[in-house]
Amino acid sequence: MKFTRSAARGGAVALGAALLLVGCAAAPEAPSGTTGASEDAAAAVDITPCIVSDEGGFDDRSFNQLGAEGLRAAAETLGVEAIEVESASPADYAPNLSSVIDQGCNMVVSVGFNLAEATGAAAEANPDVNFAIIDDNSVEAENVRPIVYDTAQAAFLAGYAAASYSESGIIATWGGIQIPPVTIFMDGFVQGAEYYNEQNGTDVQVLGWDVDAQTGSFTGGFAAGVEAKSMAETFIGQGADVLMPVGGPIFLSAAEAIRDQGADSGIAMVGVDADLYETAPDYADLFLTSVLKGMSTGVQTVVEEAAAGEFSNEPYVGTLENGGVGLAPFHDFEGSVDPELQSQLDEVEAAIIAGEIEVTSPASP
Repeated sequence: MKFTRSAARGGAVALGAALLLVGCAAAPEAPSGTTGASEDAAAAVDITPCIVSDEGGFDDRSFNQLGAEGLRAAAETLGVEAIEVESASPADYAPNLSSVIDQGCNMVVSVGFNLAEATGAAAEANPDVNFAIIDDNSVEAENVRPIVYDTAQAAFLAGYAAASYSESGIIATWGGIQIPPVTIFMDGFVQGAEYYNEQNGTDVQVLGWDVDAQTGSFTGGFAAGVEAKSMAETFIGQGADVLMPVGGPIFLSAAEAIRDQGADSGIAMVGVDADLYETAPDYADLFLTSVLKGMSTGVQTVVEEAAAGEFSNEPYVGTLENGGVGLAPFHDFEGSVDPELQSQLDEVEAAIIAGEIEVTSPASP
């Protein structure tokens, strides 16, 4: 367990105005520079916000980092001190939650589906403490607020783009662990590629995930390392020239595998959670695009609303329609993709929002 106490640092890395998260119910209008709480939120409730990570830690450049950035931004706005605790393994979840509660935390954010059981138990044992959990809506309690995202919608766009870009006609996706917040990306990615085939008379294959059988390839964890790199190498060896690893820092190992192929390999990656072109600049040239989740904004909003005395257990659900999920720009690949691709994606996105294209996943909220 690694514990850090920090005065809230300058604001979160923004995912952009397009990712302002809107919940199932309308959030209160935010003043400039905030995401939803009233201006006198700090005076409304005496709040000590805390966050407990999943494996991977707050420097994973992905979902743990985004959650922490949202908490820091909220603490900065509220003028309070935040507490952050990292989990090195699942055995740390319950002790870490107990630790922050013992230190006086009354707004606790759990980062990830894997913390659901520990969060539910902590919430039941501490009814006067408010909790929020990212990527899970299974905990039913008055003092637990889910922050969830229909990332299959945005991943559908990524699958379409990947299929359009691929020259080999083979793309691949795989995950860290087979849990809903991972497979929801994979479901959308495969369906997007299939839709591209339908619309363009092509036969781009997607390795690593079978939507109908809900079976596929997983590294067994959310850590970068030999297993994650080996899986990337396997798919590269099978001809895949666009890779979408889903599972926090496992993308770092995939990037290493691509680098090993040489500068002219032409292999690209699709990032998840954050715009990895921005958060992982050492590998920026590899990212075709990224599937975005507004986790930083969601956490900041929920914490600030709790500070304003407006805590609710009503879930926040991010979608394409409300800007809670989206697709990052093509950045360095702007000149390499089909000139018509962006307009096609705009049409596909509009059709998804209108319900004309149905993106389905057993993991959708």
